[in-house]
Amino acid sequence: MGDIEAPSATRPRQTVLLSVLPSKEFASSRKGMLLIAEVALSFVSFVCFAASTAAAFVTVPLLEFLAALFLLFAYSTKFNERFKGFLWPLMDFMRCVTASIIFFIISIMSVSKYLDGASKAAGIFGFIATIVFALDFYLIFNELATFLKQGGGESNEEPSRQQDEFSDSDSD
Repeated sequence: MGDIEAPSATRPRQTVLLSVLPSKEFASSRKGMLLIAEVALSFVSFVCFAASTAAAFVTVPLLEFLAALFLLFAYSTKFNERFKGFLWPLMDFMRCVTASIIFFIISIMSVSKYLDGASKAAGIFGFIATIVFALDFYLIFNELATFLKQGGGESNEEPSRQQDEFSDSDSD
């Protein structure tokens, strides 16, 4: 005999999966694409370092992968808007600055010191990740600078939200 609850059992799984994935709006935004690229490059670099003789460098891509994944989840679900006590743009800026510097250093070391192909691949993906992280911190820095020039110290709103509201009022 058929199970009455079986057809509805697949629907909650799909809802849970869709709630974890970023929305199409966020994934197609500049910040969303940068975070997705950071997550992907950090993961690929992690896998390459884990398979190489330069396995001592595996910690950095893993930590950056987890941090980028957390911020991707936080920004896509608007988790950051619920916790206004944290300075989200500053945390994101510091994460990107440290990631780009450290990825650059370990990439140079893995390409120059180790001879196996996985180390070379990890170094190449690390250099690409360095560029993506550097681009992200450059864009965050410009956003914060614009926010402060507009007198953003008087308000507690995040710069990206204020710029969105500012651009919406310009189009009216």
